[in-house]
Amino acid sequence: MTAMDITIHASFLPHSDPEASLTFYRDALGFEVRNDVGYGGMRWITVGPANQPGTSIVLCPPNADPGVTDDERRTIAEMMAKGTYAMLVLASKDLDAAFERLQAAGAEVVQEPTEQPYGVRDCAFRDPAGNLLRIQQKS
Repeated sequence: MTAMDITIHASFLPHSDPEASLTFYRDALGFEVRNDVGYGGMRWITVGPANQPGTSIVLCPPNADPGVTDDERRTIAEMMAKGTYAMLVLASKDLDAAFERLQAAGAEVVQEPTEQPYGVRDCAFRDPAGNLLRIQQKS
């Protein structure tokens, strides 16, 4: 069997405040803004690391899908508030510098840089919408 030519193009994370999310991902994480689109009172912001132009994160309104019921919207809002709805794992060659930059920017620290028993060193933050971001030390 031959390998397929498939890459990760975009992942979606919900936002509850587009301006706060934009500030966090652009200014605190240093990602470039690739697109910023509004439609029907909602806003989608596409960001990503400058050195990975083919991989993006789309910060999106969590209630944009017309198939989501009111009960599901409430559940999504509750899970976002608790930080249990979405997660992203990033990597950095200098975990300590990344941690210090995010902490100085006022990001909510969940875990300081730690050697995990499963063999990685990482830290964790929440973005303005409550999404959990883990940053692993990249060798």
